[in-house]
Amino acid sequence: MDDLKGKVALVTGGSTGIGAAVAREFGRLGAKVVVHYFASGDAAEQVAADIRTAGSEAITLRADAHSSAAMRQVVADTLAHFGRIDILVNNAGALVKRVPIEQLTDALFDDVVDLNVRSALAATSAAVPAMRAQGGGNVIFVTSVAARHGGGPGAALYAGSKGFISTATHGLAKELAPDGIRVNAVSPGVITTPFHEKFSTPAQLESMRLTIPMARLGSADECVGAFVYFASDRLSGYVTGQILEVNGGQYMP
Repeated sequence: MDDLKGKVALVTGGSTGIGAAVAREFGRLGAKVVVHYFASGDAAEQVAADIRTAGSEAITLRADAHSSAAMRQVVADTLAHFGRIDILVNNAGALVKRVPIEQLTDALFDDVVDLNVRSALAATSAAVPAMRAQGGGNVIFVTSVAARHGGGPGAALYAGSKGFISTATHGLAKELAPDGIRVNAVSPGVITTPFHEKFSTPAQLESMRLTIPMARLGSADECVGAFVYFASDRLSGYVTGQILEVNGGQYMP
């Protein structure tokens, strides 16, 4: 498959977990990859090194995804380095903290929404003019099965932020279709990444596993095909506004 060869892909939150797996696969398929990170600098450099070993170009860019200006700058730096942007994967995000609703604060609300919603929309807003000028592009959001079922204990705010992303995917797909820009989203289920290592206990993970028909948790590598599908104009050129669930059957819309 050579459909991604030579294309420029920016993967936000690309240093670990699903983002890292996607960045590596894009590189293996010949794309030039920008690995965005914030705290995991060494991990980001390793992802970039792996991409170069595979024969593709890669750079790393650090930015705090809480900041709209910083995310816009990541896009600007991508354009300055590679001259274009063909694929934007809005992967940066986190649950931040599990809290019952009575403990919700304005600061936590802002933290979760800035990280999961504002960052993705800021990066997209910055990338669209370049994609429009070059005749098209692909925006891939990362939502969550939590957007469908409301999330686990203390995660209603996170689930709501991902629900926002799912709805925005539909709206932006309609808005940008005339410009040749396709907008889709991947919705992972319970995936064994640093996300759940940080936010979920073994007991919670086992409880989630019992709701999955395939009777196991997923891996980051098992999410990669969905991103490749959406990024490829040959595979999904007539697909936009869609949310692809990767969850082992946990939720079947």
